Amino acid sequence: MDPIRIYDYLIRSRSYVLRWTGELSDEGYRTEHPIGLGSPARTLHHMMAAEWLYMQRIRGRTAPLGDLPHEHDPEVSTASSLGFADLHARWMSQQRETREDISRSWAGGDDGWNTPLLVSTVFDGNLHEYRASPADIFVQLIMHEIHHRAQVLHMLKRSGISTGEIDFNTLMYMPRVAD
Repeated sequence: MDPIRIYDYLIRSRSYVLRWTGELSDEGYRTEHPIGLGSPARTLHHMMAAEWLYMQRIRGRTAPLGDLPHEHDPEVSTASSLGFADLHARWMSQQRETREDISRSWAGGDDGWNTPLLVSTVFDGNLHEYRASPADIFVQLIMHEIHHRAQVLHMLKRSGISTGEIDFNTLMYMPRVAD
């Protein structure tokens, strides 16, 4: 599996989700729904912040990260989530950095990509440690976004936004006319 190709798919599918989300008013963006984290605003902020956090680990930051800047805090409320235009701009910048870092990390070869790191984090006031390789953390980054993206798509449909097909085969297979 090529991590860059997988991340490119995430970028491509994310662009559709963000375009559809941009059709909402600020009120619609912050409207609570009975699914996931409740609102497109909170869920998208959570997704962007989580990607940043996972990339800190892939980059080798294994110690607890401490207090996070607002834009990198995945646990913000709907009311304090970034506005859509700000979130969109920050995520576009972040995804460029993320793609470059994944490319650099993957270029280091399988040894570094698959070597477990001992990661420390503080959760519920307690120090926790776990072992995960950059490859493991990358898989979590991808699966986490896909999980929450489905929730956002559900919220968009509940809000009357028409969405389309964003499966991997639709966006990434090379279409050609059969002979």
